[in-house]
Amino acid sequence: MNCTVRVSTSAGSFIVKQSRPWVEKYPQFAAPWDRACREAEFYQLVVKRPSVASMMPGLLSFDAEARVLVLEDLGAASDCTGIYRGGSFATGEIESLAKFLSALHGSFEDAAVSSTLANREMRELNHAHIFAIPLTQKNGLDLDSITSGLSDVAESLQADAAYCGKIKQLGREVYLADGQCLLHGDFFPGSLLRTGDGPRVIDPEFGFFGRPEFDVAVFLAHLYLAQQSEEHRLHWRREYDAPAGFDEELMLQLAGVEIMRRLIGYAQLPLGYGLKQKRQLVELSRNLVLEPRTCRLAHN
Repeated sequence: MNCTVRVSTSAGSFIVKQSRPWVEKYPQFAAPWDRACREAEFYQLVVKRPSVASMMPGLLSFDAEARVLVLEDLGAASDCTGIYRGGSFATGEIESLAKFLSALHGSFEDAAVSSTLANREMRELNHAHIFAIPLTQKNGLDLDSITSGLSDVAESLQADAAYCGKIKQLGREVYLADGQCLLHGDFFPGSLLRTGDGPRVIDPEFGFFGRPEFDVAVFLAHLYLAQQSEEHRLHWRREYDAPAGFDEELMLQLAGVEIMRRLIGYAQLPLGYGLKQKRQLVELSRNLVLEPRTCRLAHN
């Protein structure tokens, strides 16, 4: 999303991150220029919650006019996207990440606080790429150049009125609705680092106060997409301490949405398998979205 560099000095190193009015990876897409301001607000909120802040880089400085954050350098680290290429999460990593998300979702119950980070522009951008663009015909994405035959799979979903209608409803009534839990907003392996001190969480620029089911669903979806074990999926859900009112079926539906958008949307992943497996995951997405009551978490 952003222009990010590591600055090394004789006194140590730090990370400089600037948001610009476009997506760095896809310059053709405009993006909210103020997203750095929202990310700074997120860090300023969680700094008083050690159980959350200890698993994120510290905010060292912020220049609102230049949209520049200066962040703690977590040192030698790699993100977790290796799980898409045959890697795996360790049991302890899943436990640490579930503990982090439980603490994040349970740390801000004051309604006055929850009104401070709506992040409306970033949510509108994310909403389009999750709930709308992938299911829009002729959206400009050549899926066959990614996996031969994938365009036909996408067209079958785009023609499924019940499926598209439910996803539109979830986007409008759940994702764009405000809530009382602080969400990371993009809790997937690319936002997770492996460091010498264990997993760490970065890039909360999509953070907002909403429904906790969204964050939990996104991570679960990537366990499916990365073909992680059934035990990993079950362990993730067991370790996450859900707040009161958590809707299991809604979580499964949102996981189905994330699976879909990562397969036929612009936010592609380095997946090491072909059309057969993608078809199976698309069918899983359809079942999760339309029939969550009949979907067990261990569904294959």
